[in-house]
Amino acid sequence: MNTPLPVPSISSRKLTAYLSRFSRTKIFVLGDLILDHYIWGNVTRVSPEAPVPVVHVNSESYRMGGAANVYHNIATLGGQVELCGVIGDDPYGKQIVKDVRRISKKSTGLFVDRSRPTIKKTRIVAHNQQIVRYDVEQRKTISRTIERKIIRHLDTRLPDLSCIVISDYAKGLITEELMRHVQRQADDHGVPVIVDPKVEHMPYYAGVTVITPNYLEAKQGAGFLSTQQISVQQIGNTLQKNLDCQAVVVTRGEEGMSIFEKDGHTWSIPAVARQVYDVTGAGDTVVSTLALALSAKASIADAAVIANQAAGIVVGMVGTATVTRDQLQQVFSHDIG
Repeated sequence: MNTPLPVPSISSRKLTAYLSRFSRTKIFVLGDLILDHYIWGNVTRVSPEAPVPVVHVNSESYRMGGAANVYHNIATLGGQVELCGVIGDDPYGKQIVKDVRRISKKSTGLFVDRSRPTIKKTRIVAHNQQIVRYDVEQRKTISRTIERKIIRHLDTRLPDLSCIVISDYAKGLITEELMRHVQRQADDHGVPVIVDPKVEHMPYYAGVTVITPNYLEAKQGAGFLSTQQISVQQIGNTLQKNLDCQAVVVTRGEEGMSIFEKDGHTWSIPAVARQVYDVTGAGDTVVSTLALALSAKASIADAAVIANQAAGIVVGMVGTATVTRDQLQQVFSHDIG
């Protein structure tokens, strides 16, 4: 029988102290850039051509997704942040550049690769319900030329950074060589590295500060089959030992989070969402808030509590969304006191 994990807590006063330091952080976000395209409408009938709903379109919108959403989350929470990734030579890439420049004038880390399209995920939403999603993407590994450009760019930024975030959507940007360089340079400069990983790249992340897989990613990344009945304690401890991270933070949806630290401390944080409308981008919110909180000198347990609250806010919104410092402060003052 598994012993229940202890539950960490944090006071509103302590949270305020962390939030006040967010503006001093300097975070570098590296990962797969995605443009989230939403088509909003309503359904009143079924198509006579096939058993599918007919969506009457009312509006369309674009939002930053993938690593760009991590960037957006950090900026919304008041952190100083720079984005690095690859876009295509197309209107969707220009849209990402436009969105980034709306937040910050720095867009020098956005590299154009004319051999691939900008990744775009289109979601058709009717009555706050996603009907279908279709993706435009090319998942091939980035070229050595682009990889070297990213490495050179990162090297110029490292001396001033408080944290590096890797947002891996397995779309070709994150390579083994790139991660070896990131980890080596981050170690040399004493900069923590926080990773939102994909299973197929899990070995790349040995030695990083924190990884934030969801339950299934953690299970498979630890070497277990998805069909095996394995406790989250065994999964988290195995993954932490295999990768030798300072901590593994396993996100578990409606069951909250479980944290496994290198020093043997383990924690469980219950979910806080009142009503779940859309989990799109919740993982981005978690890694963003963790990066900010750790950069603000929070412990891993405190940072995870804050990130859990942020995720609880964002899943109550429809579509890719971000959280503000005021929203976090308000939630903690009500719930934790």
